[in-house]
Amino acid sequence: MSQKKPQMQVEQKVPENIVKKTARDTKLREAVAKRRTERLAANKTRRAQWEKNAQAYENEYKAADKSLIDNIRKAKSEGGFYVPAESKLILVVRIRGINTLNPQVRQTLRLLKLRQLHNAAFVRVNKATIEMIRKVEPYVTYGYPSRAVIKNLIYKRGYAKINGQRIPITNNNVIEQQLGKVGIHSIEDLIHEIVTVGPNFKEANRFLWAFKLRGPRGGFIAKRKSFINQGDWGNREDLINDLVKRMI
Repeated sequence: MSQKKPQMQVEQKVPENIVKKTARDTKLREAVAKRRTERLAANKTRRAQWEKNAQAYENEYKAADKSLIDNIRKAKSEGGFYVPAESKLILVVRIRGINTLNPQVRQTLRLLKLRQLHNAAFVRVNKATIEMIRKVEPYVTYGYPSRAVIKNLIYKRGYAKINGQRIPITNNNVIEQQLGKVGIHSIEDLIHEIVTVGPNFKEANRFLWAFKLRGPRGGFIAKRKSFINQGDWGNREDLINDLVKRMI
């Protein structure tokens, strides 16, 4: 009988370029996984801080409301009246278009960020802004917004102004990238800064694009008459909230 010759086992060598590519890909996957783990841990910490800040703001708002009610009740029990502090914030809404518009009025409206019909913007109360509003008063209506209206405006109609572009505020990262340097990291921080007219109000208000509202449900009454004469333009004080709710 013929004996079979033993087969020689040839060692298969992996090409050097394949070995290098495999090592490189493994290193990249490990780096990506490490960055992802670190990013998730950082996001978790940031979310916890945002929730903590939001709860602190809510407690602050509740304490302010309770203090107002207590002061009103105390003044009533003593036979007097309690007059709350004047608002430091005004919400201005443009109610008329560009027909027969004076160039100075047009420029003032631009300074107030009211370039289009039904635009709305926040304004800090001071001598300069009051003079500006008086100059354009027949074309706008304004008043003192409530906390709920400010929150609804920013949540529902809020857009950011970044490099001259109108960017939707889809997450807190948009806010943190632009306002993190002044201590505003989330939308609740932004709302609190606007409501309280804090030290960084200028940066926060500049970050917001003018609110684009729709025509009010039920329409206007008479745009060419002032509010005190059963019209629309002028100071509505707290009644601005009813109008804005119909325009959101």
